Amino acid sequence: MSGPDPDGPESGALRLAQLARRTPTPATLACYRALPADAPEDYRQLAALLVEDWQRRNVASVGIGGGQGAGKSTLARLLVRAGALRGRRVAVLGLDDFYLTRAERARMAAAVHPLFATRGPPGTHDAGKLLRAVKALKGRTAATVSVPRFDKGADDRAGGRTVQAPVDTVVVEGWCIGAVAAGREEPATPVNALEGEEDAEGRWRRSVDAALSQDYAALLRELDELVFLAVPDLDAVLRWRTEQEEERPPNQRMTKAGMARFVQHYERITRRMLADLPGRADVLVTLDAGHRVAGLRWRGA
Repeated sequence: MSGPDPDGPESGALRLAQLARRTPTPATLACYRALPADAPEDYRQLAALLVEDWQRRNVASVGIGGGQGAGKSTLARLLVRAGALRGRRVAVLGLDDFYLTRAERARMAAAVHPLFATRGPPGTHDAGKLLRAVKALKGRTAATVSVPRFDKGADDRAGGRTVQAPVDTVVVEGWCIGAVAAGREEPATPVNALEGEEDAEGRWRRSVDAALSQDYAALLRELDELVFLAVPDLDAVLRWRTEQEEERPPNQRMTKAGMARFVQHYERITRRMLADLPGRADVLVTLDAGHRVAGLRWRGA
């Protein structure tokens, strides 16, 4: 992801505010300037604008979805900081932390389909546990909410953390947040080699779709707002996800071939989201190939 923009605004309207045809308040400009200078310029602006909007409308829960490498985690960290600067307590729950354990996915692979051994697609998360955490954090009662942690290098759960409820806004970020089941409307034709060679009968695809229609759908209904980071294409997803992998210790990185196969698990639903969510998301953030925000639109604006 690109770093700070040397031409970023020092005063006046933010570029992203101009894209969205919004006039940021002085407090929002001050919030933007106080965010870490080494964070990507566009994501600093976006975080300041989103928190301003949530504070004005008292938004209690938000989902952030988008293809792998789109910058969801980066944005989420900035939202926590921006919230603190505005006196608003923002808590972030990452969908990735709610992956099933390696042993649970192995049992699912044996009982349902071998492709469920690979983390990522709907069905490989404990979406019910995530839903319960969102409800607890949105509640007005003081509580300690337990949240798991997932170690992607070890490909397994690695302890957990606690979050004190209530919070002003709970943010759920994850690649398939906002995706909906296709049911019989989607063609059964494989979209890539993985589906054609390892799921020729479509059993894994149908199971993934069924999972989306259950706890993931209930989670989506619990969210007050949906922010979608729209990647430019699937090539960008592979490139950005590969860049993320290169940040891991060498002994934990996937090979280039392994990464190409891995992202194919996500392709069908990523394509579905790119076709569906621009018209359904409350906030649409369009990214270009250079990882900059090329468009920003609030629904109804």
